[in-house]
This record gives sequence, C-alpha cells and structure tokens, in this order.
Amino acid sequence: MNKISIIGSGFVGSTTAFSLAMSGLTKEIVLIDINKDKAEGDALDIGHGIPLMAPTNIYAGDFNDVKNSDIIIITAGANQKPGETRLDLVKKNASIFKDMIPKLVKINQDAIYLVVTNPVDILTYVTLKISGLPKHKVIGSGTVLDSSRFRYLLSSHYGVDPRNIHGYIIGEHGDSEIATWSLTNIAGTPIDYFCKICNHPCNGKFKEQILDEVRHSAYKIINKKGATYYAVAVAVKRIVECITRDEKSILTVSSVLNGEYGVKDVALSVPTIVGNKGIEKILELPLSSSEIEKFNESAKIMKNVLKDIGF
Repeated sequence: MNKISIIGSGFVGSTTAFSLAMSGLTKEIVLIDINKDKAEGDALDIGHGIPLMAPTNIYAGDFNDVKNSDIIIITAGANQKPGETRLDLVKKNASIFKDMIPKLVKINQDAIYLVVTNPVDILTYVTLKISGLPKHKVIGSGTVLDSSRFRYLLSSHYGVDPRNIHGYIIGEHGDSEIATWSLTNIAGTPIDYFCKICNHPCNGKFKEQILDEVRHSAYKIINKKGATYYAVAVAVKRIVECITRDEKSILTVSSVLNGEYGVKDVALSVPTIVGNKGIEKILELPLSSSEIEKFNESAKIMKNVLKDIGF
C-alpha cells in the first residue's frame, strides 16, 4: 500500500495518522483539514518521529492530494459533545458529506473509502449513495471498536486474555447495537457453559450490564476528557491492516446490506470478510431469533433517520 489520505486532522484523524505511521503499513500519509495549520502541525509532529520508526512520508495537503491514494479515511465532521448522542450529529455531518464526497470522488474514484465520522452507519450509507462507488469500496468503521470493548469487558470479568475471547457487537454503532451472545465463546466454549466452569458466575443481569457498558463507553470517556480517539484510531488501523495485507480477516465493519439478516438498503455492522478489495463478503451467521429481531429494530431506527435527512 503506497498512499493513504486522511480527511480531518482532529483528535481521531491525527491519532489515526500516528497509529498508521507507527505501523509501517504505508509509504505515504497525507493529512487534509480545513484548518491547514493544524494538519501541518500534526504532520510535523509525527514526522519528527519517523527516523525512529518505519520510513513514511507524512505531510499536510488539500483535496487534490487524494489523487493516487489507495485508501481515503474520512474523520472530518462535527464532534460529539457531552450529553449528545451519535445520532444528534446526523444533520450537521450529513450536510458536510453532501458537499465533500463529490469533490473527493471527482479526484479519486479508485480508492477504498473508509468512513469513521459519526453517526458512522448513516454517513457510510450517504457516502455510498452520493459517490456512486461500488458497494465493496465504501466501508464504515462500524462496531469494530464496540466489539473490542465487548471483548475487553469480558476479559476483565473472567480474567482471560481478550485474544481468546470471540464475540461481536452488531447493528448500529450506537444505542441500538446488539451483543451476539449466541455466537460468543471463550476458547471455543459457549459463553453460558464457560460461566459454569469459571470462578466468575454470570448472574441474570450480567449480559445486560456488559452490553450497557459497551453502549455507554464512549459517553463515559467523552464526559471525562471530551473525546474518544486512541482506541478508535487502533480500530481504524486494524481495518487498514486487513485491506493492505489482504488478510481476509473478519471484522464488524459497516456496509450497505442487501437482504442479509432480512435487512436491505441500510448500512449496519455485521461480521464481514475484509481484504484488499474492501468488503469481500458479508457473513450471515446463525443468530438467535431474538438477536435477529433486535437487529431488524436497529435497521428500522437507521432507516427512519435516513428518511429524515432525505435518503
């Protein structure tokens, strides 16, 4: 992978640039922001560390510099404020995207577009519809971070390495997201069985408490320090890693569904094979009936929001 453009050099954009520079995944990173001084400052700050890590050319630019980029990461938009939900952002950021996406696509229609700005599911859908790009080339960061939070919390509860815990958060990256308990396992063992053999039994409210904590993690962090960006940047770096290395890894990225799980014409996160083409395959896994029902409820919420903004 030769070049990655990042649109937006705020907390998430700059931290993503730093994570990518540290990873050595790309030879060239361009930071683009309406505040050119901020982008230049971030590029210089990261660039001064390049002699101590993998060689990477990082600099500030403008929309014209997205030319020849393999991946365009979009983090630009209004920030989520304390007390504000991701969906509260929708009208402000949808308006920004309606202006921005056509300009980017005019310069580069070959790149994979990775949407990170919230509400990410809505803006992934908006990006696809406005851009006219093939569906597999428009990806939302979705619930990759939420699934990581899920595994982190289970790891803390059980005292087990999170890399041995497998489970997904699906649906909206937000308040209607769903924990797929029917698929969650530790060392290949179903979670309900693992509860019986470990020293940390799961009471009746355990699953509800874990999901509630996942859903409110971002709000908790925003209330304490104003924004979330470290773990988000790691999640974005992980998606880029799957694309650049053609890993065919399974991540809960957001993309526009076409009948999977009974849902179509809305972007939501489900386990998806990600490779150098972007979305390689959306997996339809055997969810429980209650999980499918909640997933469809999440889809209805997203469709109502899209209707409100004219999509």
